[in-house]
Amino acid sequence: MPSLFRRKSADLADPATEPLTPAEEETAEANRSRSYTPAKGRETPKRPASGRRPAGATKPLSKEEAKALRRQRRAEAAAEFRREGGPRDRGPERLLARNVVDSRRTVGTWFFGGALVVLIGSNQAMPPVIRLASNLLWGALAVGVVIDSVLISRKIKKLVQARFPNTTQRMGSLYLYAIMRAITFRKLRSPEPRVALGDKV
Repeated sequence: MPSLFRRKSADLADPATEPLTPAEEETAEANRSRSYTPAKGRETPKRPASGRRPAGATKPLSKEEAKALRRQRRAEAAAEFRREGGPRDRGPERLLARNVVDSRRTVGTWFFGGALVVLIGSNQAMPPVIRLASNLLWGALAVGVVIDSVLISRKIKKLVQARFPNTTQRMGSLYLYAIMRAITFRKLRSPEPRVALGDKV
């Protein structure tokens, strides 16, 4: 009785196949799916080397090189922040508020300089006339900043309501944002001004 678990050596042999022509091989490869795996005994196709990093190990940076790289990255980040600003500067309403402030001369730009003069002039060692003048200057600066802030806020409110009627921006936050920019020196403002003095917004 023939065994059910043994196979003849002829059954294990691969059927003979005729060699394919190059045109037939290209057609067969085009019809194969991506999941096709070549049979054992054939070389596995390699991925193209273009666009890949070299396999060699990278040379570690020295302490001076790492320090210079960190300094360069900090300078690039500072320049980008100076140019684009941060998350609080995003949005068309914020850009409009910055342009309103940057297009006009504000009393606030002289506030900190005037405050320094007032601080020095209010010293008890100064003559009474200088102390009186310092107090008057401080009062004039305070009144000027208040009036300027009110005018800036009114203009921002008018422009925002006209150009962005469906805005979700809180107006109080927008006013404070503009006022804080107005009391900052023009060259120190971030993002940097995009309009010149006197430009129409």
